[in-house]
Amino acid sequence: MTVAADGGPARNWAGNHTYARGSFSAPADLEELRRVVAGADRIRVLGTGHSFNDGVDTPGTQVSLRHLDHVSVDAAAGTALVGGGARYVDALPAIHAAGWALPNTGSLPHISVAGAVSTGTHGSGTGNRIAASAVAALTVVLPDGDLLTVRRGEPGFEGMVVGLGAKGVVAELELALVPTFDVVQDIHPGLPWERLLADPLAVMATGYSVSVFTRWVDEPGGTVGDVVVKHRTDDRRPAEEVEALLGRPQPGEAPSAMLGASEHLTPRGTPGPWFTRLPHFPPDGDPSFGDEDQSEWFVPLEHAVGAVAALRAAVDAAPAVFAEAMAVSELRTIAADDIWLSGSAGRASLAFHFTWRNVAARMDAVRAVEQALAPFTPRAHWGKTFTRPVDLGLWEHTEDWIAQRRALDPDGRFANGYLERLGLL
Repeated sequence: MTVAADGGPARNWAGNHTYARGSFSAPADLEELRRVVAGADRIRVLGTGHSFNDGVDTPGTQVSLRHLDHVSVDAAAGTALVGGGARYVDALPAIHAAGWALPNTGSLPHISVAGAVSTGTHGSGTGNRIAASAVAALTVVLPDGDLLTVRRGEPGFEGMVVGLGAKGVVAELELALVPTFDVVQDIHPGLPWERLLADPLAVMATGYSVSVFTRWVDEPGGTVGDVVVKHRTDDRRPAEEVEALLGRPQPGEAPSAMLGASEHLTPRGTPGPWFTRLPHFPPDGDPSFGDEDQSEWFVPLEHAVGAVAALRAAVDAAPAVFAEAMAVSELRTIAADDIWLSGSAGRASLAFHFTWRNVAARMDAVRAVEQALAPFTPRAHWGKTFTRPVDLGLWEHTEDWIAQRRALDPDGRFANGYLERLGLL
């Protein structure tokens, strides 16, 4: 990552966004963080740089929590405390070593836990909720430098977790854990398009976590692409049932036609601890493609058939644009939750994710996807690229979220152009 003159990163990790800020600070500890927050006219928090828009830009101070990266596990209580700068790669091995697990992870272990929680990051699985659903409590630094801890079950908790950096600086999170488990994952390259178009939810229900990687065109043999199925070893569907729908898995050491060489992916074909199999990319590998942009939209599961067909038709209608702009697309499912600004708030979702090449044509492709999904009440991922105004009426608790933000930050110290553009101030 390129370093700017003020000592902070100049751009996000993908290189598609150059940060705009008045100054940069990386406090050494919590007390220094409290002083920085209290002394700043405007402030936004920079995580690990895995967002793709201007969500952390500010005319004031952009602060990094990279030194607040502590992790501790209470094995008796089944909880973990992680600092606001801790990454999943820092936390997951310690959680597993204590005999515990998180129910799910995102695609990358490189990202910060607080950043993932605050922006609504998720993995896949019809029974798995977003990362923020694992939060039992969080502590934030308020505009005056004071600390506020809010626990699940207390009023307003559901508005704090996906807070988009607007409710305070997340200094620490307490995560509720589950007993550790093993996972085995396979790649199935033989799914015909007619099966996905006919019943996408049957495909997504073939494992504990399922991702369909596609370029929305016919691959050799009229197939979709690669279906990555991750099974818990203690609750696995019979192989003959899965193969009847998806075809046989490829050998574990074989490269992925959609994601590349095996050394850039987590192990396939053999069982291992959850944290070594649920992410797609290993901690010592390149996260995704690099030099890219990303977009994602959440659609209610009841619209899955129509939305998949509409996306396929949109790509068929503009093949040159998508061939130039799209590196790969991924379908994932997420269970419904009660978090106010979650992409799956109140509704189980099918998520349409796109990794774009960092070329001008990507914006034409983004607009084409938005038009195709418009009839299906899509919610855009807060941390990724979108062009259409957000319909805040799609969330039941938007007004509650805004009222909570105003109560915690009445002078708008954590506000910025991104939040204003979204209508969340």
